[in-house]
Amino acid sequence: MRIHVVDHPLVAHKLTTLRDERTDSPTFRRLADELVTLLAYEATRDVRTEVVDIRTPVAGTTGVRLSRPRPMVVPIIRAGLGMLDGMVRLLPTAEVGFLGMIRDETTLRASTYANRLPEDLSGRQVYVLDPMLATGGTLVTAIRELMRRGADDVTAVCLLAAPEGVEVLERELAGAPVTVVTAAVDQRLNEHGFIVPGLGDAGDRMYGAV
Repeated sequence: MRIHVVDHPLVAHKLTTLRDERTDSPTFRRLADELVTLLAYEATRDVRTEVVDIRTPVAGTTGVRLSRPRPMVVPIIRAGLGMLDGMVRLLPTAEVGFLGMIRDETTLRASTYANRLPEDLSGRQVYVLDPMLATGGTLVTAIRELMRRGADDVTAVCLLAAPEGVEVLERELAGAPVTVVTAAVDQRLNEHGFIVPGLGDAGDRMYGAV
């Protein structure tokens, strides 16, 4: 597994405002969208392409286009939905699937309650959107499901990560073709499984506590 922390002043600036408890939901959603687009730029560096011949108004030349099968973007509901627009802004031709997952706040284990995914993902590059890599259970479950369906290259895009979550992914997905792209790896998890200093519950910050 490979983890890439995006070191850029605009990323740090937007993340700082997301962390601030005074940031309201509309501002949080807008900044999360902007931050995901910056992370997506890094996450798609290895997107698969093929060479094509084209003609400009001046001369013939060669270029590249995204190869098939098209990449798939999979937000984890609900907080991952707030990252979707920022990702498909860079990958407008990608297909979109959905995974509904929930974490038991007592056991911290993740379970799937809904999915809209193709049964066959053979040869597909998949980008999973989950704001927080905290305990790691949600992403491990999601990535295993994607790879069970044949995905052979999975990139998780996260706003924040905790060292404990990174360790879980490295242990549970050892040897798998997985990359994590994030704005920062924070200090630790607290006793409730929240990232410290973190930014709180990303879903609640985006949509309110419902």
